Order: sequence, then C-alpha cells, then structure tokens
Amino acid sequence: MRMVTNMNQATKTVEEVLAGVMDPEIPVLSITDLGIVREIREHTDELEVVITPTYSGCPAMEVIATNIRMELLAHGFEKVRVTQALSPAWTTDWMTDEGKLRLKEYGIAPPGARAQVCDHGLFGREEAIPCPRCDSYRTRLVSRFSSTACKALYACNDCGEPFDYFKCH
Repeated sequence: MRMVTNMNQATKTVEEVLAGVMDPEIPVLSITDLGIVREIREHTDELEVVITPTYSGCPAMEVIATNIRMELLAHGFEKVRVTQALSPAWTTDWMTDEGKLRLKEYGIAPPGARAQVCDHGLFGREEAIPCPRCDSYRTRLVSRFSSTACKALYACNDCGEPFDYFKCH
C-alpha cells in the first residue's frame, strides 16, 4: 500500500480513484459520471469527499460513501471522511456525456436536456422518450417509478421492449 503524504499532489490520484467507484444501483456509471462528487477537500490530516445524492434519502448513498472510503484507504489515504451536501440539489445536468452514453448502452434511456425533459406540469403533455434499444420515439410511460426512484418505466411501441428512463431533475 502506498502512503500518500502530500495531499496537494494527491488530488489527481483521488479523482482517478473516484472515477473507479461505481454506482451500486447502476453499475455502468461511476460516481463521477453520475455527477454526485461535488468537492474534494484536503485538510491537514484528512481527506474529505463531498457528495450530493441524486434524491434526498437515496438508499445507495451509504454504500457509495463506504465504497469511497474503502477505495481511498486502499490507495494510501489514512483518514477519509465523506460528507453529504444537499444544496444545491443534484441535477442530471451534472452527469457527464460519457455517463449518459453508458446508460444508453446499458439499456437505460438517459436524461435529455433539462428544457426538453423536465417541463412536465400536472396536466402537461408527456414527452416521448427515445428507446435506448432501437432509438424510436414511439414510446409510452408504463410507471413513473421503476426499480429505483430516479428511474421511470417505459415501453417501446416499435420494438416492444420495456426500458428504464433515468428521470431528469
């Protein structure tokens, strides 16, 4: 195990380690692709990683915090603290383009641009979400919630396949 003594030189190492920590609910996304890593703070004797949940109360956050600690400890950081920041609230705008591409390749429709997707009023028209398998826009909402609160369940009218949509917010 390598001991990291100069924290200022270690920031790049920290970023590389965090890029390898995967989301436990969507294992093709790293926490950096997901955009939940808000800040890396270097204190005198401790490294602090600040994360923002995709939803307040997200059940995966404890697992993510533990995985961050374990990975950084394994890479030589002796004292690691993970804290959560709820403000500003996480938005899909923070996701990387690479992360959105990985979602699509995994079979989950990625969130679109905020102005296109997040404008649902109580009686607003539902936007067509493209199928991640065949790219058809002839899709329909099956359920506003899927396996996790951050996804909705859709079905494609062309290829007939159900798929998750990572909701914009």
